[in-house]
Amino acid sequence: MQKPHRVLLDRVSGYADEAAAYMRRRKIARRPFARLYYANGRAADADIDSKAGIALFDAADRLVEIAGNVRRRRP
Repeated sequence: MQKPHRVLLDRVSGYADEAAAYMRRRKIARRPFARLYYANGRAADADIDSKAGIALFDAADRLVEIAGNVRRRRP
């Protein structure tokens, strides 16, 4: 039979392992991506690491920059 403090330690370390695994899964699932919707209703996802994703994120950055500059110019 294990000592009581070892049972508690095993339980706590098990919870810590589960929490670490959850955070790893969450980090992977929260990677930036762009979702494109076509006129026919089809949708496609572009990962930020792909060529299409890099081009889309660059274009989006420029659009946000332009929109921000236009808003600052208005009185």
